Amino acid sequence: MSSAGTRPRRLLGMAVVRGRSMLPTLRDGDRLLVLHGGRPRPGRAVVVRLPGGVVAVKRAVRREAGGWWVESDNAAEGVDSRTVGVVGDEHVVARVLLRIWPRPARP
Repeated sequence: MSSAGTRPRRLLGMAVVRGRSMLPTLRDGDRLLVLHGGRPRPGRAVVVRLPGGVVAVKRAVRREAGGWWVESDNAAEGVDSRTVGVVGDEHVVARVLLRIWPRPARP
C-alpha cells in the first residue's frame, strides 16, 4: 500500500553486459549492480529498453524532452539514440551503480 507523498520503491538488481557496445568501459559478461527506479544522471551508465524490447546498457548523455539521449561507449557497435532517437523516461529501467564482477583492478 502506498500513500500520497511516499517515495517510489527502489530495488537493487543485477545486469549482465552482452556485446561490445560499451567497450572499453564494460565488457561482454561483466556483472553490474543496478538500482531500479534510480534517477539517471548525465555521464552515468543506465539500463534501457530499446525499440523491439532489447534491454541494453548505455551511457546517459543528456536529458531531452520526454526522455534521455543515450549512447554506446563504442560508437562502432550497438544501437543507441543515434539510431532510435530519445529513449523515453519509462524505458529507462535502472541506473548502474558499479561493476561487481570481475572486480575492478586495484591501483
